[in-house]
Amino acid sequence: MPAKEPKLPKDIKESVMCHITDSLGLLSQQPLPDDTAIHDIRVMMKKHRASIRLVRPLLDEVVYSREYLAGRETGRILSSWRETAVLRKTVKALKKEHPELFMKLWDNEQIQNLLRKPYSTWEEAGVQAQAVAEVTAQLNRARHRLRFVSLKEPDIRLLLGELERSYRLAAVAYLDSRYNSKPRLLHEFRKKSKTLMYQLCYFRHLNPSAVKSLEKRLDDMTQNLGRYNDLAQIMEMTGYRYGAPENSDVTDELAVAIKDKQDRCLTKVWPVAYCLFAPGKKLQDLLGISF
Repeated sequence: MPAKEPKLPKDIKESVMCHITDSLGLLSQQPLPDDTAIHDIRVMMKKHRASIRLVRPLLDEVVYSREYLAGRETGRILSSWRETAVLRKTVKALKKEHPELFMKLWDNEQIQNLLRKPYSTWEEAGVQAQAVAEVTAQLNRARHRLRFVSLKEPDIRLLLGELERSYRLAAVAYLDSRYNSKPRLLHEFRKKSKTLMYQLCYFRHLNPSAVKSLEKRLDDMTQNLGRYNDLAQIMEMTGYRYGAPENSDVTDELAVAIKDKQDRCLTKVWPVAYCLFAPGKKLQDLLGISF
């Protein structure tokens, strides 16, 4: 008996259009989008890129590159705006856990600058307003172009092939970071896993419980990888280098506190990552479908 043909996923073009339209709505906040809005826009642009990557076989390469880069450029323009707020929140959480340590860091300029919410000057507001205008113009152009891109009734086996490719890239990134847990490699593993997670939503109809379970595990894992990355950025911003002669007992203690928290993040990452990406694992088995 021939295998049953999988049903088509939900309308990908409609989803991408919604990501762009919703982002434009958030960008229109007055006087400027707040930190939450910037975060939501960046998430939607990551979903946009994941979706465009999924339909790459259906697009002319020039069209693919143009639309993918449009989403990436939007995230790049807004990245520093968002990351500053995230790092401030992360440092405040560290301070809450280690109040005595932070009392000894009262004269550490880098830490105090992170803790202090900067005053918004007219110049800074002007720069942010210019960034919003630039992103808005890019997204309006992308929305207009998308109207002329045809994605009707795509071959689901092509899409499943791209999903499999995203899974394999995440699996390679898992092995790279597992055997050499550098922040750069862990960050790459997080990005590849997020791409897979955002693409999975289009295949929920094939096996809802299995797909949603996989999405949930990927979400938990990537959130912990994100916390690890935020802590790594704080370490980098302080300029701390292990064994450097200028290190004081206080900066060494801060480094240990950050490393301890990073270790706790990774203890939550590795068991999940092994279940999903260990050598020999197959995406078909995780989803409970064949393709």
